[in-house]
Amino acid sequence: MTNFSYKNVFPLIKDDVEYEFISNKGISILKVQSLEVLKIEPHVLEFLSEKAFSDVSHLLRTSHLKQLKNILGDHEASENDKYVALELLKNANIASSGVLPMCQDTGTAIIIAYKGDRVLTNADDQKHLSKGIYNTYKSKNLRYSQLAPISMFEEVNTQTNLPAQIDIFSAAGAEYKFAFIQKGGGSANKSFLFQKTKAVLNENSLKDFLYESIINIGTSACPPYHLAIVIGGTSAEFTMKTVKLASIKYLDNLPTKGDESGHAWRDLKWEEKILKITQEMGIGAQFGGKYFCHDVRVIRLPRHGASCPIGIGVSCSADRQVLAKINKKGIFIEKLEKNPAKFLPKITFNKLKKEDIKINLDHNISNIIKQLSEYPIKTKLSLSGSMVVARDIAHAKISQKLDAEGSLPDYFIENAIYYAGPAKTPAGMASGSFGPTTAGRMDSYVEKFQKAGGSRIMIAKGNRSQIVKNSCQLYGGFYLGSIGGAAAKLAQDSIKKIKVLEFPELGMESIWLIEVKDFPAFIIIDDKGNDFYSKD
Repeated sequence: MTNFSYKNVFPLIKDDVEYEFISNKGISILKVQSLEVLKIEPHVLEFLSEKAFSDVSHLLRTSHLKQLKNILGDHEASENDKYVALELLKNANIASSGVLPMCQDTGTAIIIAYKGDRVLTNADDQKHLSKGIYNTYKSKNLRYSQLAPISMFEEVNTQTNLPAQIDIFSAAGAEYKFAFIQKGGGSANKSFLFQKTKAVLNENSLKDFLYESIINIGTSACPPYHLAIVIGGTSAEFTMKTVKLASIKYLDNLPTKGDESGHAWRDLKWEEKILKITQEMGIGAQFGGKYFCHDVRVIRLPRHGASCPIGIGVSCSADRQVLAKINKKGIFIEKLEKNPAKFLPKITFNKLKKEDIKINLDHNISNIIKQLSEYPIKTKLSLSGSMVVARDIAHAKISQKLDAEGSLPDYFIENAIYYAGPAKTPAGMASGSFGPTTAGRMDSYVEKFQKAGGSRIMIAKGNRSQIVKNSCQLYGGFYLGSIGGAAAKLAQDSIKKIKVLEFPELGMESIWLIEVKDFPAFIIIDDKGNDFYSKD
């Protein structure tokens, strides 16, 4: 007979996070019999949540910035890898001032917490944590992205970025621990669950499966990625929870070997193996090269004998999370990097500038198409002039107009279309953070709009479907990819004017007319059927 034994499924060996003390107000110790109970006033939760989401909107971990700097010094990195890394470092430096967030998609606010059994708040913790989130999004130049369903098909923006996702788990002790995460829609969409069987658990089958699954992630979530892979799980939900925790490095201090207790562990051998595979794919940091991923985490979990879930997810170039804890000594938050400028090289890659092809977006659209046709895919462009901004809801409304009226608005025919949704505009600036949206979400509209004379030049991030490639070849269109993850830099350096053209009630989803100067982009799909990201 096997004796009862218990081991936490996540037996973290140590806590090596560098925290900084921020306050001890609102904290006291109560004596209950012989036990110390940590009493936390509800306003402390509000204060900590507000502080955490303010920090992660503008600051990154030092380790993440070091990885970007390492790309610049790697002789195996492509020039495109280095270009993207440099732009992301510049973007981090701009965001660190606390005015422009590093990404225009300021995400879904997520809190994962472990509350000790000797922690007393005497309050609805989720309510007070949510109030802190509310305070941050109302006071900072962030974007409201949460849509409330009024009916099955009607939605309205909540105008607060609430509700948040808040999960609070029980733990032992007199400490309250938190992970605050700001998760953009692009990277959240690259979370995948596969229900496999024992048949995949061998060297060759697992390697082949992971290769195909990883390459299909594509670039729309703004690489270089922190890639997380979880093999096993007692349920689908637990597998995907583990993916999220692994992607934010929360599980880095797991053991590196398993045992019969069934605890989670890191497989360092497979982390190295998968990282090498991603480096050999050639996708690189968005536009070809070695750095599709910064690093990989592979976590092995126990499983039911009849089930083998596999979860895959990423944390993107806006690697936004911060840990915190409250104990009897006070309130502590993970130390993020406040001076990203120290990672910028003294000499930048000026030779990349010389390769830019200047495109005047104020010329007739047919003339612009003719100019673009002269250059191959992968050509780096510098765009100046006017473009129309429209994303998901705007595309749906334009589609309805086309159905009802038989034609597209003139502005949709005469201009390049930029898929984006801005954050709030800071005082004294032309625009808030304004980076590209994942292009694939608009794929279903392209053929319909190009047939009607519109969407002949599209600008966004990430790879696109075969239907877009075919349509561009048939109707003479182009898809241009811009850098994902550099929204603050685009706002500061490239976007000069913005105004709402139509549907102001949609907020960031409105149709905008913007004026840009030296806006960076690459030819991804051309009018001849060539595709930068094609597997052919």
